[in-house]
Amino acid sequence: MPVMQILTGQQVPVKIWTNDIEDRAKEQLSNVASLPFIHHHIAAMPDVHVGMGATIGSVIATHKAIIPAAVGVDIGCGMLACQLSLTANDIDENILQKVFHQITRDIPVGRNQHNDDRALVDAAKPFEARLTAMTQKHPELLKSFGRFSNWVNQIGTLGGGNHFIEICLDENNQIWVMLHSGSRGIGNGIADYFIQLARKDMERLMTNLPDRDLAYFTEGTEYFGDYVEAVHWAQEYAYQNRQSMLDLILAGMRRLLPEFTVINEVVNCHHNYVAIEHHYGENVYVTRKGAIRAREGDIGIIPGSMGAKSFIVRGKGNLESFTSSAHGAGRRMSRTAAERQFTQDDLIKQTEGVICRKDKQVIDEIPGAYKDIDTVMANQAELVEVLHTLKQVVCIKG
Repeated sequence: MPVMQILTGQQVPVKIWTNDIEDRAKEQLSNVASLPFIHHHIAAMPDVHVGMGATIGSVIATHKAIIPAAVGVDIGCGMLACQLSLTANDIDENILQKVFHQITRDIPVGRNQHNDDRALVDAAKPFEARLTAMTQKHPELLKSFGRFSNWVNQIGTLGGGNHFIEICLDENNQIWVMLHSGSRGIGNGIADYFIQLARKDMERLMTNLPDRDLAYFTEGTEYFGDYVEAVHWAQEYAYQNRQSMLDLILAGMRRLLPEFTVINEVVNCHHNYVAIEHHYGENVYVTRKGAIRAREGDIGIIPGSMGAKSFIVRGKGNLESFTSSAHGAGRRMSRTAAERQFTQDDLIKQTEGVICRKDKQVIDEIPGAYKDIDTVMANQAELVEVLHTLKQVVCIKG
């Protein structure tokens, strides 16, 4: 059954769609809710857990201010999924093994990127002029890019951590491609640079904050407009990164599988981003840090862990959630804690039936480190309805 608890005693209340929440996450939510520019309330999704400054799984509406760390360091991170005309009858384990290896050859993962001869230059062209303008105005931004300054070569790459590419089957044994990634190292560099600028602004203005990671920019200040431009650039870049990966994946699959088409529209949605929206009578900046937009009719993607189910959903337009929903299962424990608690044998058991890495280096992504996705979905029955239930048969981790 759906569940909501409300925290009071701050500038605005906090509405939480779960009882499964750490004390530190509650503290972070209260900290954000105490800021003077928060609009109406804070919404916390059922996958809520501790993040940097603001909790992952929170939706924050603000008047004339944005908190860069609440947007996050992987600006524009999100999901993409599409249904194919193929079914389970068109695949077997041998073919899926070939698909796994084809994708790992075609898509750089972790900290890797495309070599110059394989860089997706045409996909990068629309981003070049705006990025050049940003770095001319902020030359120090180049230092934040570090080894990822060759940003063109990052388009069409997966990244690390909880990013993944999956081949899934739905409830009708139809094949889907699903992936999770963001703005890669270039987006991380943008985020880090502006988070540092926001902290310096707070120090210069002697602004008291409950957490230094809640440093913010307000409209009319020196860096506000530059951050808005940079964050939208990174969001668009992340969107293109996911689309470019899909193009490479489908091209590789066409070499191995019978002829197929993509059925219906590709779903490509952010879950770390900021946008201007109208809520409770006012136009405000809405930051979704680990949450997807779920207006009435919006199609979204809510993945489980690498051994669990995922869902294609339709938004119900719940106003109390700022028309949002969870972005996934949400971590139950830190990566370090997962590596201490689980073994490689646990990983093999929990990913049974999935062609994926099963080595010690991905134990931190073991399904047991995440919340139960069925419980998450039950807690947000008022926010979304399930259209398709997916189960992965191939999973490529960063």
